[in-house]
Amino acid sequence: VTLAEISHCQSISLSYLEQLFSKLRRRDLVRGVRGPGGGYRLAKAAEDISIAQIIAAVDEKVDSTCGGDSGCDETDTCLTHELWCGLSKRIYEFLDGISLRDFLERPAVQDVIRRQEAESQRTALPTFQGNR
Repeated sequence: VTLAEISHCQSISLSYLEQLFSKLRRRDLVRGVRGPGGGYRLAKAAEDISIAQIIAAVDEKVDSTCGGDSGCDETDTCLTHELWCGLSKRIYEFLDGISLRDFLERPAVQDVIRRQEAESQRTALPTFQGNR
């Protein structure tokens, strides 16, 4: 799939997608394919990629604490900091247990994909067919 197609379908800027896919490529989650019909492909099977790997690859932490790894107010941790750290760990473990394939096969996700594909077809720019 091309980044332009993703950009159009998801309403995400192309430059931001280029940054994200560069990070995904560095983590060997996707690979670029050059030439006609090129774009990006998964670098490994969808069942071998976890949602947590994708989130980590694009530098998004699964962190429910108010201050991240450092203190809550940059010096000390708050009273509930350890609870939030435990929650962050559980969220990561939960997402690490979901493969990209599992996620994409969920009925609710399939509904969203079908809706977005239909919308993308309705709003697609006409292609130039040349003189016939």
